[in-house]
Amino acid sequence: MFLQIKRKESMKILIYGINYAPELTGIGKYTAETAESLAANGHQVRVICAPPYYPQWSVAADFSAWRYSRQTEHGVEITRAPLWVPKKPSGLTRLIHLASFALSSFPLVLRQLFWRPDAVICIAPSLLNAPAGWLLARLSGAHAWLHIQDFEVDAAFKLDLLKGGFLKRCALAAERALLGRFDTISTISSKMVEHAARKGIAPAKLVRFANWADTEAIFPLPRASQFRAELNIPAAATVVLYSGNMGQKQGLDVLGAVAATFTEQDAVVFVFCGNGPARATLDALCGALPHCRFIDLQPLERLNDLLNLADIHVLPQRADAADLVMPSKLTGMFASGRAVIAMASPGTELFDVVAPRGVVVTPGDVEALATAIKKLAANAAERARLGAAGRQFARAVLSRTAVLGDFEATLSQRCAKDLPTSTAAVEMVQAVSQALAKARVQQNHAASAEPDGIHATVSTADQAEGEPRQNREETLKQQPLPSRQR
Repeated sequence: MFLQIKRKESMKILIYGINYAPELTGIGKYTAETAESLAANGHQVRVICAPPYYPQWSVAADFSAWRYSRQTEHGVEITRAPLWVPKKPSGLTRLIHLASFALSSFPLVLRQLFWRPDAVICIAPSLLNAPAGWLLARLSGAHAWLHIQDFEVDAAFKLDLLKGGFLKRCALAAERALLGRFDTISTISSKMVEHAARKGIAPAKLVRFANWADTEAIFPLPRASQFRAELNIPAAATVVLYSGNMGQKQGLDVLGAVAATFTEQDAVVFVFCGNGPARATLDALCGALPHCRFIDLQPLERLNDLLNLADIHVLPQRADAADLVMPSKLTGMFASGRAVIAMASPGTELFDVVAPRGVVVTPGDVEALATAIKKLAANAAERARLGAAGRQFARAVLSRTAVLGDFEATLSQRCAKDLPTSTAAVEMVQAVSQALAKARVQQNHAASAEPDGIHATVSTADQAEGEPRQNREETLKQQPLPSRQR
């Protein structure tokens, strides 16, 4: 009888990253939906994360920045590690902030050795906690998977959050060494996959795992958004909406400058929804204007109503962040069925995605963005056409069910490769059994020549056949297997 080694359909999966629900935007949202989807499909899923703090850079009221906590939501076991959150994030304070989570979460990660996960999925940002995840995977025999939402090292230097040639060389060298040790590297766009390949990652390790749109939760409303009345926006006005994180890579200063070129007579109202370190600067640019409105991020149950407030969604983006990040908010914009204007350069993935079903202008060009807004504001038919095209794209390409289904299939396939296949396992055990049988014959011959008082040894093959163990010494010689058994 031969042993067959195969991967169970249900896997133990650890997801390790700083951001998680109930954060409403960015990485936390997608990480939580990934974990919940895997759990709903029968996998055992654990998450190690921080308390929610993004994008307002302040820990949410119902959570503690200084205590560990554990809870189970939607079938996912969530353990939160404390961290320090700066009030005004800069290059140095961001590093300290990320390092605080990496240190506090390290014991939690090592504790998972007793659980023995099949896969360890690290989410970047932040790369600072990725070494602990990789170490756990190697010690436990799990598949080491790194999912990159942003190339944070490149972005930090291009956006001047970090400076210095020597520091940059050291950081990039450390990043390259770390990435090369993971079994799989995934990221959210084709251009970002290409960027990873240029860092020396073997093509066989690279996977495109895009962000998605929940087209069932986000859809065109047949009525006017309730936010129009709440924000006192005239029914005839065209609404230009920006919703999301307000950070440096968004290039919101350009959008603020554009808003300042409009007047009430243009019948265009700009709504800025979000939180983050750049909000104060944006408010100073245009907050006092009568055709501008500022509101905080809205709860999830109001997201569809918020996105339907827009006649035109605007997605500003700094040129120096091109293809280092892919704005996750774009999926909801398309799903809402409203027209989209994005700032992107030709050749970037953002340009390629938006151009066939939206309007694209050069990053940083205030005049070009203002002109594009005015043209769309005056052409309701074109807005409707672009909105319908974006909605169709979201349903066909960005479907949550399709994206997460493909991810789960890829994860299962790659984890299965970490173990011998059934056929290979049989062949391996056959070879071991034959070697042991041969050794047993030799031992029996030797035993017949032994003087009285010297006990014969018992091989592992004898045990398998049920031979008695009385009055014998047992010598077990384990043959090392290529990889672990479940």
